[in-house]
Amino acid sequence: MRIPEYFQSACLVLSEPIVKDQINMASGKFFAQAGILSSLILLAACGSEEGTQVATSSGAQETCHSRGEYGWGGPIDLVNQDGVAVTEEDFKGEYTLMYFGYTMCPDACPVIMEKIMYSLDSLPDNLEHPRAMLISFDPERDTPEVLTQYISNPYYPENMVGLTGTPEQIRAAAEEFQAQYQVSSQEDSAIGYVFDHSVAIYLLDDNWEVKTFFTAYENPRDMAECMANFLPEAEG
Repeated sequence: MRIPEYFQSACLVLSEPIVKDQINMASGKFFAQAGILSSLILLAACGSEEGTQVATSSGAQETCHSRGEYGWGGPIDLVNQDGVAVTEEDFKGEYTLMYFGYTMCPDACPVIMEKIMYSLDSLPDNLEHPRAMLISFDPERDTPEVLTQYISNPYYPENMVGLTGTPEQIRAAAEEFQAQYQVSSQEDSAIGYVFDHSVAIYLLDDNWEVKTFFTAYENPRDMAECMANFLPEAEG
């Protein structure tokens, strides 16, 4: 089975699925699971390299609708940045643009947050704009207080929701969305550890169903164009 072009990751471009293959990269070793998610691997500590090949705008638009056909997504049981327990029911009635990451992410996550912001800013004013959401992989460091400070960054989307929980709650949510992650020790770093993780930005509708998703290097304007196919007219 050949992997679609739009599954290319930020730090690694794969043309075939990996089955229990070992991927050696600068920040450690990551064992990919079989199937299409193998091409979404992103080592959180790795840097982009000049000349990396990414999906084209035309390719992104061609696959906009088909990305919602994988059956990803499901219930969540987490805690928001205010320390309040929430489930998916609390977010129904409004579209959501969601990402799994963590606040100490040194490379990919800040770029993704800005990409989400620019994609939302690129949407037409007459369409409903989704809320942005970050679900943290890192409950030990990402307390509600830390999330509150993180999502208040003026370069990140306005009114973003930050979610955390117990390791078990986060694992359950990640499994629903096929988000892969594991801890990578950084003993010589002040950070202590990072996460090697897959990267995808999910668009969920007002019934908490995944309509499509985006990869790390897609143009925010292309993301906005794709989202516009699903978003309802803004009220008023």
